[in-house]
Amino acid sequence: MAEDIKSKIKKYKTAHFDSHFPNQNQTRNCWQNYLDFHRCEKAMTEKGGDVSLCRWYQRVYKSLCPMSWVSAWDHPRAEGTFPGKI
Repeated sequence: MAEDIKSKIKKYKTAHFDSHFPNQNQTRNCWQNYLDFHRCEKAMTEKGGDVSLCRWYQRVYKSLCPMSWVSAWDHPRAEGTFPGKI
């Protein structure tokens, strides 16, 4: 199963349609995938799992989010003052 996910990640080009976010405004989709990536990364690191499985979320948020938002979120996350629940 992990090999199947890894092969899908390698072929991934851009964010797919997500029925949770059907509107044109993809801000919430961007935010949710950013959180999901860091939650996944944190959980896999704590369990000693394969962090590369979380890369899908990273690719989605990088294709949806403006990089200025990502850098604005990375700084408080590194300082421990990030408002999102990770």
